[in-house]
Amino acid sequence: MVEWTQRGGERRSPAIKDVIFLNRNQNRRAGFLDEVRGFAILCMVVYHVLFDLKNFYGVNVPVFFDGWFYIVRDVFAGSFIFISGIVCRYSRDNTKRGAQCFLLGMAVTFATAFAAPETPVLFGILHLLGICMILYGLVGSLWDILPAFAGIILNVFLFALTRNVYGGYIGIGGFSLALPEAAYNARLLFPLGFAGDGFVSGDYFPLLPWFFLFIAGSYFGVYVKDNRCPAFFYETRVRFFAAAGRHTIWIYLLHQPLAAAVLYLIFKK
Repeated sequence: MVEWTQRGGERRSPAIKDVIFLNRNQNRRAGFLDEVRGFAILCMVVYHVLFDLKNFYGVNVPVFFDGWFYIVRDVFAGSFIFISGIVCRYSRDNTKRGAQCFLLGMAVTFATAFAAPETPVLFGILHLLGICMILYGLVGSLWDILPAFAGIILNVFLFALTRNVYGGYIGIGGFSLALPEAAYNARLLFPLGFAGDGFVSGDYFPLLPWFFLFIAGSYFGVYVKDNRCPAFFYETRVRFFAAAGRHTIWIYLLHQPLAAAVLYLIFKK
C-alpha cells in the first residue's frame, strides 16, 4: 500500500518501510565474527613469535611443545578457517579473491625461501584459503543443492574423518584406515596432506582436512547472512579485536618480518 500526500508526493506505508529496513540490514556485518577472527589472528602472531624464540634463538618456552598447546593452536586456526568460509557468502567474486590470496601465499613462499631456507612456507594458511575460495567460487550455486544444516553436518564429519591424513590414515572413533605409502612418497601431493618423510614447511595447512572445515563455515554462512543467528553475532563489543579481524591479511603478512626485526634487535643475532 502507498499513501499520497496532499502535494501529490508519495509516502510509503509502514509495511513497505519495514521491508526496506530489512533489505538494508540483510547483509549487515557480523561484528562478533570480526572479533573472533581478530583474536584468532593475534593468537597466531603470538604463536609465531614463540616459534621464532624457540627455534631461532634457543629460548626455552616450556609450553610450546606440550600437546595441549597444539590443540589450542588448531582451535584458533580452525576458527579462523571456519569464519573465512562464512565470509564467502558475502563475497561477489570468490574466485578472484582466492587467486589474490593464493598469490600472496606464493609471495610468502618465495620470501621465506630466502629468509628462512630451513623452514620455508610451502603451503601455509594463505595457500589453503586461496585454493578453498577458488574451489568454492568455481562450484558456485551447486553448493546450495545441499541444505545448509546437512552441509554443516556432512563437512564436519569429513573434517573429523580426514583429521589424521598427515599422520598416514583416516578414521573416526574406533575406525581407521591406513592410506597408501605411494601417496606420501609422491612428494608433490603435500598440498592435499600427503607430506612424506623429510617434508618441512614453516606453516602447513593442507586441504585435507581443513577444506571441509572451510566449506562447513560456508554453509553456516547461510544462517549468518540471512540474520538467523542470535543478535550478539551482529554486534561489536571489543573494537580492537574487530579492527584486527577486518585486516587479517595485512597482519599475517607483516607480523613475521616485524617480529623478526624486533627479535634481531633484542638478541643481536
